[in-house]
Amino acid sequence: MNPICSQVRVRVPATSANLGSGFDTVGLALDYHDELTFTLNPDPADGIAHVFIHGEGEDTLPRDETHLVVSTFRRACATFGLGRLGFTLEATNNIPQARGMGSSAEAIVAGIAAAAAFAQPGELNRPAIFDMAAQIEGHPDNVAPAVFGGLTVSWDFATAEGVGSVAIPGGEPLHGGFHTVNYPVDPAITAAVFVPDYELSTEKARQALPKEVPHKDAVYNVSRVGLLPAAMNPVVLAQAEAQGGADALGGNSTGAGAGQVTPAAFATAAAQANALLFTATQDRLHQPYRTPLMPPSAELIELFRAKGYAAAVSGAGPCVLVLHYGNAREAIDQVAATQLASGHWRVLHLPINTKGVEIERR
Repeated sequence: MNPICSQVRVRVPATSANLGSGFDTVGLALDYHDELTFTLNPDPADGIAHVFIHGEGEDTLPRDETHLVVSTFRRACATFGLGRLGFTLEATNNIPQARGMGSSAEAIVAGIAAAAAFAQPGELNRPAIFDMAAQIEGHPDNVAPAVFGGLTVSWDFATAEGVGSVAIPGGEPLHGGFHTVNYPVDPAITAAVFVPDYELSTEKARQALPKEVPHKDAVYNVSRVGLLPAAMNPVVLAQAEAQGGADALGGNSTGAGAGQVTPAAFATAAAQANALLFTATQDRLHQPYRTPLMPPSAELIELFRAKGYAAAVSGAGPCVLVLHYGNAREAIDQVAATQLASGHWRVLHLPINTKGVEIERR
């Protein structure tokens, strides 16, 4: 198969996994991107990858076939029937490396999306990209929001041995492997990501986890993670309250109308949002065990949570994520004023990304 274009530009958002309670399942896309341009070599006989890197990782990342974007692109091209392509990759990296903002997921998604764009016309087949990316990454929490944007909850559906899918009455069979659900996020919710000047490998962070946890801690996290979709979209709470009022009146409510959100109901839901975010980001499954690996990050999280802010480790760390409904930029910076003044931390105030990976063919 021949490529359908000569150049593809890919834009992939940073992500934050776990959000406290949702260990290895929950992810959030952030409006902060790496941008990569793949340009096919003019000579079809030139099958070499020429790699140029700007920004994060420009002094440390490889510039050959071992680069994760390149190796993933090669693998995806083979899957899509493109064969071995020679190309120039120019990457402008903004996402910090080894900090818990999904840099490896970004690289994997970028490589697959670029190959798909060279092979197939039209919109990206996002479910297929997600499936391939999750298989390569080994877990879906970061790749899901990188592909779909917004808030995602993902899982690995295990079928019985020798069974490839499970029949669902009235629906499509559910296949084994990774799946995800994409939830809306209220645009009034923003993320402050505090980036330290030290790194932490995901491998070391995973090695710190116990093989077993107390049952009460598992129940604790289940109760918290169930709140996340509601906490990230308080309008749903307001709508549910309005619908409940209409149902209670037999659908004959007056004033704002049955099922409509009154200003008072919306104000109540908005006021509850930060309280729900605080609760939903509580965790006993992974952060307590990783604290010794990142004392400065743990101290910053404790500082924020003592003041009622929904703070958690971003992914495996050491970045610190603070979620908030409404504008609290100055207040959040003030809480961390000492850390920011030390020169060891910087902060990114970011909207939530709702688009996921984007491509442009030329």
